[in-house]
Amino acid sequence: MVRLNDLTDAEREHIMAKELPSFDAEPWVDGPPLADRRVALITTAGLHRLEDDAFTFVDVTYRVIPASMETSALTMTHSSVHFDRSGFREDVNTVFPLDRLRELEADGIIGSVADHHYSLMGAGWPPEMIGPTTDELARLLRADHVDAICLVPI
Repeated sequence: MVRLNDLTDAEREHIMAKELPSFDAEPWVDGPPLADRRVALITTAGLHRLEDDAFTFVDVTYRVIPASMETSALTMTHSSVHFDRSGFREDVNTVFPLDRLRELEADGIIGSVADHHYSLMGAGWPPEMIGPTTDELARLLRADHVDAICLVPI
C-alpha cells in the first residue's frame, strides 16, 4: 500500500476529497462464538475466475468466488497503478486467505466456511457509487447464513 506522502499532490487530493459516511448509531452487533460462525471473505483485490469478466477501472460490480475452487485458479485484474501484485503472485492468500480460512474450519476455530466469497476492484470509484453493490452483497451473505466476514482491503 502506498503512503499518502508518497503520492503526487493530485493523487493525494483525490483520495483525501472522498466523503466517508458517518453513522448515527453504533453499527456493530454481537454474534455467536467464533467456533460457531459461518465466515465469508470479501476482498478488493480485483480477483476472479479466468472465465469471468475482467474488472474495469471504475467498476462497482463484484465477482463470486466459490469456496470449492482452487485459489491457484484465480486471476487479478485490479487496475490501480500503485498496486503491487508480487505478493499475490507468490501466495494468493496475501489478498484472499481462503486456504487459511479452510484451515481454521478444519481446526474447529471457526464453524464453517461460506459457500461463496466476493471480490471487488477497490480503486477508481467514489464510495457513494458502491451502495447498491454492497446492499446486494449483504442479501447474498444473509442467504448463505454468513455471520462473520473477513474484509481484505487492497
